Amino acid sequence: MSVDLVFKIAAIGIIVAVLNQLLIRSGREEQAMMTTLAGLIVVLSMLVQQIGSLFKTIKSVFGL
Repeated sequence: MSVDLVFKIAAIGIIVAVLNQLLIRSGREEQAMMTTLAGLIVVLSMLVQQIGSLFKTIKSVFGL
């Protein structure tokens, strides 16, 4: 796993947090929640891809 992935996740978190605060202060709580959920889904999809490549590497190491 590279450091780039950590920076991407941190950048997504910062952007989602700023958007969330802006939307809450403007009275759009539902859109703030949807923005937070969208950010969470993006990060989880990135992590699922990395976990998939980890399992492929483990299978190739052990010859499964």
